[in-house]
Amino acid sequence: MPDTSVDTLLVVCLCAQWCHVCEAYRSSFAQVQANILADYPDTRFAWLDIEDEADLLEPLDVENFPTLLLAAGNTARFFGPITPQPQTLERLVRAALKNPSAKPLTDVAVRGLVGRVQVWLHLQK
Repeated sequence: MPDTSVDTLLVVCLCAQWCHVCEAYRSSFAQVQANILADYPDTRFAWLDIEDEADLLEPLDVENFPTLLLAAGNTARFFGPITPQPQTLERLVRAALKNPSAKPLTDVAVRGLVGRVQVWLHLQK
């Protein structure tokens, strides 16, 4: 069963293999992951290809890349496109880690996405 404690932050980058922005951003994502894990080793990172895992996204559409999902346990905290700069990602992740009681997202589709991604990650192990 995946760890769904409020203290565990899930950071998911939603991209597409064909996207050149995503291809270039992947190394930045990995660098930010290393930086964050050095300070917050329980944080979970995932790279999700929206075409390979299209069923996870239904009914959501991802039209801009990269799109980021942040969730504390099973609670969505952020979902949307970000600029493909490592500083932006690191700032968003650190802010979410420092304020775990931030107001959750209420969009039912995004809340459902968090649950599906949690199951998907568990099956990837």
